[in-house]
Amino acid sequence: MAKDILFEIGLEEVPARFIRAAMEQLEDRMSKWLESSRISHSGVTAYATPRRLAVLVKDVAEKQTDISEEVKGPSRKIALDASGEWSKAALGFARSQGVSPEQFTFKELAGVEYIYATKSSAGVETSTLLSQGLLDIVNAMTFPKNMRWGSYDFKFVRPIRWLVALFGKDIIDLEITGVKAGNSSRGHRFLGGETVIAEPAAYVESLRSQHVLADVKERESLILDQIHKLAAEKNWTIAIKEDLLEEVLFLVETPTVLFGTFDPAFLNIPQDVLITSMREHQRYFPVLDTEGKLLPFFVTVRNGNAESLDVIAKGNEKVLRARLSDAKFFYEEDQKLQISDALAKLENIVYHEEMGSIGDKVRRIRKIADLLAAKLNLPAATASEISRTADICKFDLVTQMVYEFPELQGTMGEDYARKAGETETVAKAIFEHYQPRFAGDQVPSTDAGAVVSIADKMDTIVGCFSIGIIPTGSQDPYALRRQAAGIVQIVLERQLPISLQDIFAAATEVHESSRNLKHSGEELRNTLYEFFGLRVKRLLSDNVRYDVVDAVIAAGFDDVVNVVARSRALMNAVTGQEDFKITVDSLTRVSNLAAKATEVTIDPALLVEAAEAKLYETWQALHTPYREALASKQAEEALTILSGLKDAVTGFFDSVMVMAEDEKVRANRLALLAGIDADSKIFADFGKLVW
Repeated sequence: MAKDILFEIGLEEVPARFIRAAMEQLEDRMSKWLESSRISHSGVTAYATPRRLAVLVKDVAEKQTDISEEVKGPSRKIALDASGEWSKAALGFARSQGVSPEQFTFKELAGVEYIYATKSSAGVETSTLLSQGLLDIVNAMTFPKNMRWGSYDFKFVRPIRWLVALFGKDIIDLEITGVKAGNSSRGHRFLGGETVIAEPAAYVESLRSQHVLADVKERESLILDQIHKLAAEKNWTIAIKEDLLEEVLFLVETPTVLFGTFDPAFLNIPQDVLITSMREHQRYFPVLDTEGKLLPFFVTVRNGNAESLDVIAKGNEKVLRARLSDAKFFYEEDQKLQISDALAKLENIVYHEEMGSIGDKVRRIRKIADLLAAKLNLPAATASEISRTADICKFDLVTQMVYEFPELQGTMGEDYARKAGETETVAKAIFEHYQPRFAGDQVPSTDAGAVVSIADKMDTIVGCFSIGIIPTGSQDPYALRRQAAGIVQIVLERQLPISLQDIFAAATEVHESSRNLKHSGEELRNTLYEFFGLRVKRLLSDNVRYDVVDAVIAAGFDDVVNVVARSRALMNAVTGQEDFKITVDSLTRVSNLAAKATEVTIDPALLVEAAEAKLYETWQALHTPYREALASKQAEEALTILSGLKDAVTGFFDSVMVMAEDEKVRANRLALLAGIDADSKIFADFGKLVW
């Protein structure tokens, strides 16, 4: 008969940002332990609140599954010595498997006889394994930060205050740091009390009776339902940011939504400042009107019931008033700071000990941005805006507002620059030069913002690479992958006529002239090209088949806009054109033979066969329009033109012996194929396509 398992770890309040990962880890470790212990069950469900982590396992077998398995050992030739006795290898195999040699059997595999040992093991009672199993699970858990308490060496995310461990109605014998497991859990810290869990299946309802909603999904649904109901009643738009909702979800056990107000006079402060202050300091949801304009209200979630909500609201309003007053003070004080004075302060802030101050970084950004603007042939007025943006793009880092809320860098720069008399384009570009900040974020809408963003990100990447800070499989402390992906995204979405190598060259040139690099410029650019190649490949892989990605990447990815266009065109052809495989087969055959070419010059006089003359004529007619279409990013058209070689190539191979006895004729034919192959290889390596 199957029983359920309940295991709850009662804790002091755990930081909200740790809880979901801890809950999922406990669920995963429990599932894996049951599997490795050969204990069948019908599912593991995890629960979590700020004061507990728990798992409920349904229909757990009362006994391990019996096992009987055959294990292959050495071959008969090795297992038996010259006298027919068991060899040392056979005896060692027997010891390792816990069997006697008399239990060996011989079986043939691929024409060779091997000895096999049959291992049988009867399952033991589940109840005898649970105590050590649960202890092992707890000991194996890891967290971003751990605590020790009392005189114990044991470390956990927070001190353990109670344990519930049940197998059916039976208490599992378990003790951790002096806390002995039982069947009694604790409810809401203020509204509830202790509750006895009669059996695992009663866990959720027992806690509910003590004002605790243990089910994370139920708690989230209740919060959202209350917020949406309030928004409908008030005709508000309540901005629900996912990370804030996640944090609030793990701050409460009994959620109750309420709202409060603040002085409308604070609305003179930029909306982003108020919203950030409410979210970061108080965990409040901002309230907007139908046009997205902030209203003098806030929404919060109480860890308790609906009693005395007016008192709770007033208390929150009082705290928020102090927070917003601080923000107002910072905002007004910042406006007294001249941009020139702010820039001077950047000289005293170390960016990196090997890369100088932030002032040094700003000067490098300016030089890189100027080089990129020249490469893009931008108008003089735009180039001037780029230079000014680069010069002042980091000035807001020394403001009090950004010191208090680092996430407002750029946002405050835009506002303060506008108030200081900078042009609208420059002010906007100061904010935009941080874009894209994360996956899915917008790219800069202005040329100044786009160029300075690339320059800033490229300066960071080159600076880090030049001193050996290169992302590994699990480490990327300076977010270099994200910054490289941002550069690729900007070039692609804004269709910038600039290559990756041009961008690398500008950044490495500036770093070479301003710092002593540990690596040569050429070596650095090669490393960068490989690094960016992985970012381009990942970008393409979102919508394109892996073999198509490999094929177009092999033809080069220096021109990001071009490689994306080629990947889409090739993907459409592979998946949408029934006869495209014939084209691919033809070009692949051309490529295989072209590898043997030793000459590149083609002599039309040596094209003695009609089919080879036809192929030459067809190729010559297509060569220029094909290259022009590719150069103008018309990848679909270029592929259509290239596919026009199909019939001529097929006729050539049907009628012509490429490896002719005449050495000159043979070399000429191979040169013809090499020319065609060179054209096809600038689109893709068609041999990498999989059918």
